[in-house]
Amino acid sequence: MQISRSEVRSDFVLRVEEISGEKILGCYQCGKCSAGCPMIQVMDCPPHQVLRLTQLGSRDEVLASGTIWLCASCQTCASRCPRGVDLSRIMEALRAVRLRAGQPALDLGSVPKEVLGDVPQQALVASLRKYTS
Repeated sequence: MQISRSEVRSDFVLRVEEISGEKILGCYQCGKCSAGCPMIQVMDCPPHQVLRLTQLGSRDEVLASGTIWLCASCQTCASRCPRGVDLSRIMEALRAVRLRAGQPALDLGSVPKEVLGDVPQQALVASLRKYTS
């Protein structure tokens, strides 16, 4: 597989950098973010690999990953990063890119009404903000 400069500096990569305020190419893949992530057991792709795919401009693969939705934004990755890359901001930017493309992760019509009645309002509002446009 060959990767061109146009993929590495694609509109997708530039948009993620713009939204997150982070320099994506600053990461050199040490893996400390993944090593400290409390949610890694349930992720389909480790956080450092999501960042690598983003660096390579693999838009479809990154946006299809469940990892971007499972990030707890706990900042463990940012505190461990020797390069100062805040991966939780990048994850938030990836969610925003997907939502702005009209691809929400949560279909409100699929949530059973019984669940809606039992869920604390704060949890429901937080989920709606994170998983819908």
